[in-house]
Amino acid sequence: MRRMSAAREELTGAMAGIAGGDRRALKTVYRLTSAKLFGTIARIVPDRERAEDVLQDVYVKVWRRAARFDSRKGSPITWLCTIARNTALDELRRDGRIVERAEATLPEVEDIDVLPADEWLCAMEESEALARCLKRLSGDQRRSIRLAFFDGYSYSELALKIDVPLGTLKSWIRRGLAGLKGCLGG
Repeated sequence: MRRMSAAREELTGAMAGIAGGDRRALKTVYRLTSAKLFGTIARIVPDRERAEDVLQDVYVKVWRRAARFDSRKGSPITWLCTIARNTALDELRRDGRIVERAEATLPEVEDIDVLPADEWLCAMEESEALARCLKRLSGDQRRSIRLAFFDGYSYSELALKIDVPLGTLKSWIRRGLAGLKGCLGG
């Protein structure tokens, strides 16, 4: 826990440095976050070369937007992960080519109902606690949450893909998120 707190403090300090125009701070943020952000992007943009380009775009955005980050409103990794995810989704939309991936994934069309939970899940994505809590959900809830939040499906695309009514899908996700928050102590 102490190690996580120290890493968050270092990252928060580096974000403040970027906001002040410190290029070394950007290198620090890159060092601390590039692997996680690349993983987030690669799940949405499966082509490695494109994913690397998106990662570069993310850090350009971070450089330009760092002054907007407010550590009182959330963690820096959540803020960065959200930028990475949105930039990856924008990349898929840019040329109008949506890459059909294996049964588990489709690109997301922005759905405002997703954003707050998306930020929360993005920060928790790789934790063991989340994996443990996901296993406790029903199969439909677990699969829907993974496809919507980790693989980039919109609710409407996902409902079509797995052939269930949109209301049913949203109920599965809502109940699943409530279960995850309870399990994770959120």
